[in-house]
Amino acid sequence: MFKSYKKFWQNIFNFSGTASRSEYWWPVIINWILAFILIHLVESLLGHSINDIYTWGDWSIKTSSLIISFVVWIAMLSLRFRRLHDSNHSAWWILIMIIPIIGDIWFVILMLLPSKANNYD
Repeated sequence: MFKSYKKFWQNIFNFSGTASRSEYWWPVIINWILAFILIHLVESLLGHSINDIYTWGDWSIKTSSLIISFVVWIAMLSLRFRRLHDSNHSAWWILIMIIPIIGDIWFVILMLLPSKANNYD
């Protein structure tokens, strides 16, 4: 679990190569849990939603959260590319998520597919 998460951050800008199912799903689960905990912690310390800006401190927290979200988004994008390569699909398959509901379901199915012997490079 921790090995997969460490590899996730080490390959933040690696858009080629492969990632196994466990190397994909552990970072996804850990990121959701960490985001939930951190957002609730920050909101309880602030006393209001993280999206409400009343002071410069609130603005800096909101800006920091946007920067962190962008970095995690880039890392997740590269991880999704690598996972698609591992199941022998082109990274262009990520565009299936443009289709509402059906695209998201199909993308989850793609992420659940087993690894192929001759991976896409």
